[in-house]
Amino acid sequence: MNFENLDVWKRSARLSADIYKATAELRDFGFRDQLTRSGLSVPSNIAEGMSRDSSKEKRRFLDIARSSLSEARTQIYIGIDICYIQKDLGVKWLAETRELHAMLNSLKKTLV
Repeated sequence: MNFENLDVWKRSARLSADIYKATAELRDFGFRDQLTRSGLSVPSNIAEGMSRDSSKEKRRFLDIARSSLSEARTQIYIGIDICYIQKDLGVKWLAETRELHAMLNSLKKTLV
């Protein structure tokens, strides 16, 4: 299965790029770095996992991607609270992380 054809990979890569663009001017480098890293980890782990041979390894990397989504979601909540992320944009990103999480769960179930 080619990861580049997966909607979950495409959408998570788009979210990661959106996070990078939206936080490019943020001067809190620690926060920005943590958020961009967790966002970047999602499509990266999907790609790495789906390139593995065994279903067990694929599922493990999808679990890592889900964990990174949870990390990013936490940082988005905090970013909204401390006014680093505009509320409407943050709410959009939060909804996307929830949908991506569900998509990863579904994909994981197909790997027997």
